Amino acid sequence: MTEDSRLASEAKKRLSGPNMKPADSASLVIVDKRDGVHQVLMGKRSDAHVFFPGAYVFPGGRVDSDDAIMPAAVEPSPEVIARLKIRMSGRPSDRRARAIALAGIREAYEEAGILFGKPGETTMPVPKDWQGFVEHGLLPDPTPLVYFMRARTPPRRPRRFDNRFFAVDVSAIALDLPRDKRPTDELGDLVWVSLTDVKSLHLPSIQQIAMEELQVRLNSPDGLAAHHPVPYYHAIGSRFRRDLI
Repeated sequence: MTEDSRLASEAKKRLSGPNMKPADSASLVIVDKRDGVHQVLMGKRSDAHVFFPGAYVFPGGRVDSDDAIMPAAVEPSPEVIARLKIRMSGRPSDRRARAIALAGIREAYEEAGILFGKPGETTMPVPKDWQGFVEHGLLPDPTPLVYFMRARTPPRRPRRFDNRFFAVDVSAIALDLPRDKRPTDELGDLVWVSLTDVKSLHLPSIQQIAMEELQVRLNSPDGLAAHHPVPYYHAIGSRFRRDLI
């Protein structure tokens, strides 16, 4: 084995082994209140997935580098950027925080065909995964999103993510594409589920925790007001703990 091959092999092990660093990711929890009951949109993952196969999850996924450069109709507020940088792993930066704020919007488009944006045009280059927005005359708008929870996958998992959960009201949807127009079919079965019925679905435990946190926020006097502390779930040794950031 050559030296280059050995180094490449060792790098691959670091990325896929039990001590791999969690990747930045984002989930978008779309909320609709019907007949006085809050419902959220969830989709079923394919049984072929390595990470939570067959489970119901929110639209979401890993942050792409292009999320940091995609032109937006409105930029995330300085307060949101600052909140996302709190206890950020590695080197905190506004660029990474911006990418996290936009990633959930891209994932909602890719997995559910739902676009959150405002009418707009840009002369800047548009990344491939964001082309659907400009094709519909839209630019992403992260301002309706409320950052309400963070969770970091413990070690010794097949995939590890440092996930930020954002809630957004259904009224902020700019365009909802039919199923045959979605960019992917990664979430095959999209369903609206009341917060009181989510336990009837097969879903990851952290998604259930997110629903409990969201329910508390929605029941508070000021609902999803952005000034609330953000619960942060992460492992220290063998213990899973909840901090507020």
